Amino acid sequence: MPRISPVRLAVAATALALTATACTGSSTSGATDDASKPSTITFWHPWSAPNEVKAIEANVAAFEKAHPNIDVRVVGNVDADKVNQALRAGGSNAPDVVASPETSNVGKFCSSGVFADLDPFLEKSKIDTAKTFPKPMLDYTQFEGTRCALPLLGDAYGLYYNKTMFEEAGITSPPKTLSEFKAAAIKLTKGKGDSYSQLGFMPNFHGYEVTVPHLAAQWSPEYFTADGKSNVAKDPAFKELMTWQQDMVKSLGGFKKLEKYRSTFGDEWSAQNPLHTGQIAMNIDGEWRGGMMKDAGVDFEVGVAPFPVPDDQADTYGKGFLTGTIIGLASTSSKQNAAWELVKYMTTNTDAVVSFANAINNVPSTFAALESPKLENDATMQAFVKIAQNPNSNTAPAAVNGSAYQETLQNLAYDYESGKVKDLDSGLAKVAGQIDTDIAKAK
Repeated sequence: MPRISPVRLAVAATALALTATACTGSSTSGATDDASKPSTITFWHPWSAPNEVKAIEANVAAFEKAHPNIDVRVVGNVDADKVNQALRAGGSNAPDVVASPETSNVGKFCSSGVFADLDPFLEKSKIDTAKTFPKPMLDYTQFEGTRCALPLLGDAYGLYYNKTMFEEAGITSPPKTLSEFKAAAIKLTKGKGDSYSQLGFMPNFHGYEVTVPHLAAQWSPEYFTADGKSNVAKDPAFKELMTWQQDMVKSLGGFKKLEKYRSTFGDEWSAQNPLHTGQIAMNIDGEWRGGMMKDAGVDFEVGVAPFPVPDDQADTYGKGFLTGTIIGLASTSSKQNAAWELVKYMTTNTDAVVSFANAINNVPSTFAALESPKLENDATMQAFVKIAQNPNSNTAPAAVNGSAYQETLQNLAYDYESGKVKDLDSGLAKVAGQIDTDIAKAK
């Protein structure tokens, strides 16, 4: 499922997180239904594209074949508002199982209790999560020690590059460090005056997937301290990221010139994406982009590699930002044991995970599925599988108020790159204070 960046999901995600504040959930350890008896459960999911709907229905059909006593009522294309209302209200019309693409809501789902604590179910099923799922995926499906969700396929971010442009520029391999990346971006940039005929990389933070969380992963940042306070002013990763980005902006023509060129770009999700059209030579993006470029029929060879890392972290090359779809049990469900069987199947059955990943071109979310010979592992997917397997890959952690802290940090990035904020240290300190204030209000 093509992912919408966490920042772009912020408005809907934060609204869901905040309106869920009044939710209260029941204890999961008291689930009493007999999963071996005939039962009908309801599963809500966000997918709407025909291939995605077909894939999820095929997965559910395979589950029902393996569990003939459990019927699954599937409801697709469910948006955040509807999920929120149903989880708050409970009752016969509420779902038993919910899949969501918005990892930013895990903090609220867990803390408010609208998603059931899965530890009792995992223990009962003898599932060792650390041996089953990559650590970043475990990180974004729990909050403050409560695991209320599990990963259901993932997304990894890496570097896409135009091999034809690389060859013309005499660049023989993708850059591994940020200094190599800068040199390549400059070499790949062409144009006269205040315009470009070709840009090596669009560094501006409005450039689609060029966001703080996606890029910050290359520094392996710590967003919060052990006591839950914002760490963005103390961890040098964030200052180094924004300083690097500012240097890239200046080196490639300046903010205004880049913004003028960015205004000529087509929609991110269309065939007119600037990477497809050859307006830019390199970009950061997720595994789904490979399939979209193939569908768009681009007339050049596409290369994929991990996004470069800071020069002083060269030994961590291969890592990247991970996110993905989550799945959990509604705490109001009276059929949690039967519902758990569906969650367990979809998240831990290797064939189920692999077939779903193949069908919708996502990264598998278990170690076994990532290594499965049944995975359709073309060169593009292979690159992202390796990023997902890399022990240094990381994610943005859950917060009680969803993605609000990412929005606040991203807004500073916008203001700094445009020159509205001159003092980065002061800006980061203010952001840290705002994040702490917002989180305190949300509790």
